[in-house]
Amino acid sequence: MKKYKRIFTVVLDSVGIGAAGDAAAFGDEGADTLGHIADSVEGLAIPNLRRLGLANLRDLHGVAPAPEPEGYFACLREASNGKDTMTGHWEMMGLHITTPFKTFTETGFPKELIDELSRRTGRVIIGNKSASGTAILDELGEEEIATGHMIVYTSADSVLQICGNEETFGLDELYRCCEIARELTLRDEWKVGRVIARPYVGRKKGEFKRTSNRHDYALKPYGRTVLNVLKDAGYDVISVGKIADIFDGEGITEANKSKSSVHGMEQTIELAGRDFTGLCFVNLVDFDALWGHRRNAEGYAGELERFDVKLGQLLPLLRQDDLLILTADHGNDPTYKGTDHTRENVPFLAYSPSMQGHGRLPDGDTFAVIGATIADNFGVDMPAGSIGASLLDKLV
Repeated sequence: MKKYKRIFTVVLDSVGIGAAGDAAAFGDEGADTLGHIADSVEGLAIPNLRRLGLANLRDLHGVAPAPEPEGYFACLREASNGKDTMTGHWEMMGLHITTPFKTFTETGFPKELIDELSRRTGRVIIGNKSASGTAILDELGEEEIATGHMIVYTSADSVLQICGNEETFGLDELYRCCEIARELTLRDEWKVGRVIARPYVGRKKGEFKRTSNRHDYALKPYGRTVLNVLKDAGYDVISVGKIADIFDGEGITEANKSKSSVHGMEQTIELAGRDFTGLCFVNLVDFDALWGHRRNAEGYAGELERFDVKLGQLLPLLRQDDLLILTADHGNDPTYKGTDHTRENVPFLAYSPSMQGHGRLPDGDTFAVIGATIADNFGVDMPAGSIGASLLDKLV
């Protein structure tokens, strides 16, 4: 019999808690997303994360440990070879990724790919470099609007991104071009984790704004995940934010797109008022997209505080047979060099109103303890070849 009827797993995208043991191999020695954010501001106000045990898990400047934390907490190490969104999320649900996704950060995309994409879409391509999404719009947005050319760019992630003005380029045309790019980048030599449609509005530099009509075209997971077995067993698998995109819809029974991380938490709060049996899987991307990549520690701190307010609204809605898991998929230290993700351990915070105990759990050697715990709770077998051991019997 299942212990919890509903499990809410919320991913605070990029909220790492200190350099992983192998961080030096990724060029990330000394990275510490949460620690350096706390060091960068005076009095990080996260009382609800504190009460669940976050500051008991590690020292945080200006945030005292809770005398009696209400949750269980641990550090999780990533077993897979990578530090990107897809690798982190796929591992949570049981996949061990040994070959990292291709990136084109230093060189841009190969001429052969750009030429083929231009031929297939009928568009002249501009950009083709690693850039901030807002900076490349200021640089090339006016040219795209005036000429009909197409902005293609990448980042430190394994992504090919295409911008399109909603009024002059059109959403349907943007999506068409992205579908062509996704088909081309299935080839091994060009294989990126995601192709992302980046629609925007505005007519001149300084006024461009990206819209919530973003769409990610991800690779399908390399194998079956916990989401698949839950769905097959008849459980609800409700996604919030970009979860459905990350898993290319695999194992999802209901998808909810979010306009922001605050909106994602509002959707989660609404779902907490609904009756369902299964998993609500949430990604809150703004920590990463708005603040981590842009190296803005104060903005990141503000996002954490806004999340904490919403967390405070969610906690009283949880029922006796609900479990809340808070975690992250990688780091993105806003005080670190470059604009890339950082190879870090991530937090595991678990809370239910029915818990009698609390405290530190042994550190996990993979993010997949999350998926294994969820599978164990609902009495389904982990997919063949997956990794991870359940912590369910420790959450008492």
